[in-house]
Amino acid sequence: MPKGTYVLCMRLDEQREIAIGKLGTFLFPAGYYLYVGSALGPGGLEARLARHRRRKKRPRWHIDYLLQHARLLEVWSMASEERLECSLAREIREMLGAQIVAPGFGSSDCRCPSHLVYFEARPVCEALEAECPTHTFTITTLSSPA
Repeated sequence: MPKGTYVLCMRLDEQREIAIGKLGTFLFPAGYYLYVGSALGPGGLEARLARHRRRKKRPRWHIDYLLQHARLLEVWSMASEERLECSLAREIREMLGAQIVAPGFGSSDCRCPSHLVYFEARPVCEALEAECPTHTFTITTLSSPA
């Protein structure tokens, strides 16, 4: 599979306080979360997304800690050799209803406020595509245990 950028769409069924590695502990409200990541290294999107789907793994990235509690609902992926993670995270932060609940989440290697965004209502990929008309995402719906 090619290299690229992806968005994980997750649901947290109940409010939880979660320790996110060295970043700290945050109160995550029940609702939906979009996380933007990139897979520009060896293995590309296929390897990175397979790792995110695995339930049992040693936490390495901030998202690994949240995925221990949240259900992964969909993956929106886009093949590209470009670094688009920060610009997509910005577009998501500008979507209606977007809130940052864990500053610095997923953005320790850039100046973004966060690559994780909370929504009370489920966001849809079409809303992001409307904000980024030059990008087309492949949507993968997943069934993940609670």
